Parts: sequence; C-alpha cells; structure tokens
Amino acid sequence: MRLVLASASPRRRELLAAIGLAFEVTPADIDEVAVAGRRPPDEAVLAVAVAKAAALPRANALVLAADTIVVLDDAVLGKPMTPEHARHMLAMLGGRAHRVLTGVCLVTPEERRTALIESDVRMRPYGAAEIETYVAAGGGLDKAGSYGIQDEPFRPVEAIAGCWCNVMGLPLWTVWTMLIEVGVPVPQPPDCAYARCAACPCARDG
Repeated sequence: MRLVLASASPRRRELLAAIGLAFEVTPADIDEVAVAGRRPPDEAVLAVAVAKAAALPRANALVLAADTIVVLDDAVLGKPMTPEHARHMLAMLGGRAHRVLTGVCLVTPEERRTALIESDVRMRPYGAAEIETYVAAGGGLDKAGSYGIQDEPFRPVEAIAGCWCNVMGLPLWTVWTMLIEVGVPVPQPPDCAYARCAACPCARDG
C-alpha cells in the first residue's frame, strides 16, 4: 500500500527517507490558522495534523500528516510571515526555554491513529548579529519558531529534553511505531539512521 506524506517540509521528507521508507509527497491544502482556531496548543497541533490527513484521498493508501509548533510561555510561534517577524521570534527565544509540540496523524483505509509529542528546548544566548546573519541567509523562514535545530553554523539550541527529531518536525520513533502497528514494514528503525535516536525517550523498549 502506498504511503503518502501530506507535507511539503523537506525536513520531514529527510527523516522519513532516513529509515528507508518509499513514499509520495502530496502537501495538504488547508487553512491551518482556521483549523487551529482558539484551541489550546496541544489540541490545535493535533487538529491541524488530522485536518491535513483528512484533506487527502485515502483509497489504497496510508496518509501521514504532522504539524509542529513552538510554544514560548503561553504564546504559539508558528512560521514567520516576514524576515522581520523571524528576527523578532528569534530575539524572544534567545537564552530561554520553550516547548516544541508535534501532532502526528496516520490514516489507513480502516482507521486513524494520532499522537502528540512534546520536547523541551533551551536556546543558547545568541546575539543580534547572529540573528541577522541567519535570517539574511534565509534561515528559519519556513520553520516554526523561525529556527532549525539542525541549521549550521547558527546552531541555536543549547539543550533538549525529549525527542530531537520532534524538534526537527517529525518524531521518528513515534512514526516508526505507528507504521509497525498497522503492518507496514519499515526497513530500519530510527537508531540505525541516527545515533542520537538510540537515547530518545520515544524509543522502543529493548
């Protein structure tokens, strides 16, 4: 059965490909702001993931969708609308801790499975010049919170408690488990693709 990724994110494509999966990419066309509405962050991120999956036809296919947000205090930081917006977000995050939430939805012809993964992230105390260099080069403009944990040489993250891949946009162990549970053979587990995944709190037992 075909696996369809309902996302245009290059990070999610990279993560899925790393565990050896063959899949199609068909971004879902939904109004994420309208779907999220006034829901609390954990409910909103799951609602958007479910809406993305529901937007695509499911005949003879499995649809995988995800949505990721950054939550600083009580404020939800999505993708920046402009470079100035990105600079502002990064200045707010610098030297502080925040949460990264990802809602995941897997839909098969028979069922729908969802999961919500949270990671706690602390940013290092970078300066305005670093922010300017990063944003001027296009960094963070298509990412929640205006940053990528994997982005070099900026490397804004100082520490993580939780799933590293979740902060990148797709909690790999969670997806691996969901696919295995619905009978999809996955060529390799995440810890064979990334050494860091061996210590992930979402890793399979044993």
